[in-house]
This record gives sequence, C-alpha cells and structure tokens, in this order.
Amino acid sequence: MTDSGRSAPRRPIAFGPDAIEAHGGSLPGPAEVTEIAHQTAAVLVGTGRAADDPAVTARLVALVDELGLSTVAELWAARPARSLPGALWRLYALREWVRRQPVQASREYAAGVRFTDVAHAVAGIAEPPGPDEVKALADDILTGIFSGDLAVALERAAAFASVISAGRADLAHDRDGVDPSGAGALTTTAAAMQRTGEDLVACARLWRADELD
Repeated sequence: MTDSGRSAPRRPIAFGPDAIEAHGGSLPGPAEVTEIAHQTAAVLVGTGRAADDPAVTARLVALVDELGLSTVAELWAARPARSLPGALWRLYALREWVRRQPVQASREYAAGVRFTDVAHAVAGIAEPPGPDEVKALADDILTGIFSGDLAVALERAAAFASVISAGRADLAHDRDGVDPSGAGALTTTAAAMQRTGEDLVACARLWRADELD
C-alpha cells in the first residue's frame, strides 16, 4: 500500500524481443495487451505521484510530445472510458487537441461559458480564456494527476469538456442556417465531448473509492 492508502501499482509486463521469443515468437494476445494497458497506466501514475519532483511531473505531462499521440493511443485508447488507462488517454488527447488548435479550443470554450457557470468555475481557467489560457489549463490538469488531488484533476477535465460541449452546441446552432453539414458535425462532437466529461466524472468517483484500475 502507498502512504495514501491506495494499492501500490505493479510493474508493467515488458514485451521486448526476449519476451516475444518467450511467447513462441508471437505478439501478446488480447488479454496480455489489456494487462499491459492497465499496468502501464498504474505505473505511470504511481511513479509520478511518488516522485514529488517537478521535473518528473513536467516530463509526464509532456508524454505525448516525446512519444507521439499514436503511441499513447496504442497503449490506452481501446480501454474502457471508465478505467485508469481510458481516463489517461482522454486527458492526453484533450491536451494534444488544445495544443494543436488553441484558437479553436478557446473559441469553443468562450462560447460555452455563459451556459455552464458551475463547470467554468470548476475548470479553473485563467480569465479571459484565450489560446494561452486553455493550453495552460490542459497542462495544469495533467499536472494534478501526478502531483495533486487526482480526483479533482479529473473533475476539472470533465468541467472543461462540459464547457467545450456547450460551446460547440451553441456554435452549431449559429451555423445551422448557413452550413447544415458543419452544424451537424459540431453537434456530433459536442455530444462526444459531453460523454467524455461524464466518463471523467465517473472516473473521479471511482478513484475516491479506490476502484479506478
């Protein structure tokens, strides 16, 4: 057990050349891939929280910058949304989207604020929420995963997703008369972002109950 009372993460299974040879030269099966996903997520979070080192935290926050989003997706994207690897995947994907499209992200966030006062307050973004502010928020949320209250970090991410969802829905309404297909795409992604927020809130509850694996 850790000092916080949570179970210490196990070491991940490494599937390098020697391990593949031990499996008869074959790649790991679905059950082993699942185990790898959950163990790597647990070790990443456990290592970051145990280190208490800003340099380590900064490197973990920038994990996608080093490994690439596709590598992180291979590890965690297929796992259930309400699991530790599923939550990490969504947080890193949100950060990558914000970093690549900060102007769009800030525009959608600003559009959603007037409909989501509570979520906006929970997200804790600096005012006014421009491109630099949404990028800083995405980094701050992931920092909280490794060096703060993890459940609160998940709730902040969920609140951010809820504001973005509301913003997309409002922008879709404005566009509906001139660009129905574009409005439809925004509505679809707004619903997906809302589901992401709901899943992250559920993950926060599971973490507090020591059931987020």
